[in-house]
Amino acid sequence: MEKSRFEHNFIEKLNKNYPKFSKYFEFRLEVFCEFNTLIYEINKCLILELDRAAITLTNHMLERLLKLTLIYNDVGIGPIEIDKWSEAFEEPNTNFGTIDLGNSIERCKKFGLISDTEKIYLFDTIRVLMRNGFSHADSSNILASLPDETIMFQGSLLNPNAGLKEVSINQKIMPTFQALQMEDFAKNSSHPYFDFVFNLIFKIENRLKDKFQTTE
Repeated sequence: MEKSRFEHNFIEKLNKNYPKFSKYFEFRLEVFCEFNTLIYEINKCLILELDRAAITLTNHMLERLLKLTLIYNDVGIGPIEIDKWSEAFEEPNTNFGTIDLGNSIERCKKFGLISDTEKIYLFDTIRVLMRNGFSHADSSNILASLPDETIMFQGSLLNPNAGLKEVSINQKIMPTFQALQMEDFAKNSSHPYFDFVFNLIFKIENRLKDKFQTTE
């Protein structure tokens, strides 16, 4: 593909979508500063309508968010002397750095860092649909509501007068149709999913700040 076609497509998407997504460039994090560049990267994917990339990166950000939440819940969010950094973070990183998403969700709820509603949504919807569907390439739950049989019609370009033949297809097990359905799901879900995680970052940050301001 010629470079000029890429440029035209990028500019077209930028002009179309920037007004909708520009608000996600205006934020200030105090605890989770490492997400500054990641949020910027995901938002660029959304502007360019790279929906599956946006979902996959949002999955990464969510899993990292919950692990960091547990680490900071253990270490605290106040300043630490440089020569104490390794000592302070070694054990929490070992304890929480490799746990899976379900475990992270349960522990964050146990420590009051996510609400009951957030825990249910993260565990029952995000973990199953977004994380498994895209990071693990498991489309089964996303496509579960589709019928086992879909009626389609087969024709012939070589013999257009032959008429159409009715055929029954199970879209849930056919790779081509799986891909089409997943693409459509991603288009409809990438922005709401990112918006949820984006706002969750600030909610958790405020909960950590409230917790440690109270205990200081």
